[in-house]
Amino acid sequence: MPTHSRRPSHERWLVSYADFITLLFAFFAMLYASSRIDAHKLQQVSQALQVAFDKAADTQPARSGNGLLPERGSRLVPSSLDARALGERMTHALASELHAHQIEIGMESRGLVLSIPEAGTFSTGSDELSPTAEVLIGRVAAVLADAPNQVRVEGHTDDVPIHTWRFNSNWDLSTARATRVVEFLSSRAGIAPARLSAAGYGEFHPRASNDTAASRARNRRVDIVVLNDATAAAEEPGSPASR
Repeated sequence: MPTHSRRPSHERWLVSYADFITLLFAFFAMLYASSRIDAHKLQQVSQALQVAFDKAADTQPARSGNGLLPERGSRLVPSSLDARALGERMTHALASELHAHQIEIGMESRGLVLSIPEAGTFSTGSDELSPTAEVLIGRVAAVLADAPNQVRVEGHTDDVPIHTWRFNSNWDLSTARATRVVEFLSSRAGIAPARLSAAGYGEFHPRASNDTAASRARNRRVDIVVLNDATAAAEEPGSPASR
């Protein structure tokens, strides 16, 4: 059977040459296209993008020192006062009330807590503020006036059931007391209503057991909670820190 020798190809260079010509054509086409760009329109697009990115940056929440959550919304919203610094101011301003056990000041993860016992503040089973309580809350408001923090007033009771013509349960009583304090802070102490909220917890968030008269007295209280920014952003709908 005859064999045929394969002749060497002398045209393989055409493949590489064709690739080179294609790349060269693409390069000159790109240069031509670049030369036809309208510089004025390019500048307009660049400015529009810059404005868009600047607006987006303004609406991003600012990070707090612990990196958890913003401490008051965008750059246009003032950052709230540090709870510890505010606590020191409160301690100084309310020194006589603290000594008389008319108020307690404590720090929690959610912010500064000013706890006002029922004794001397409300009559038993009532939501009407006493004159002594109005003076005390007014002094608290004087310090809060310079701080942009959100403030939540929380009412608490002991576990003794209540059922009167006005209050059907401890839920009703605790919420009404918190609301009275919010109304006082807003209408008579000059705190902006947008900073305030009220909550009633009944007997379900006690500070002590309800086994003795003394422990039940500790549970009957109103807490004025000066929220830090992380808590306000997470829990207060519509607050500046949550925007």
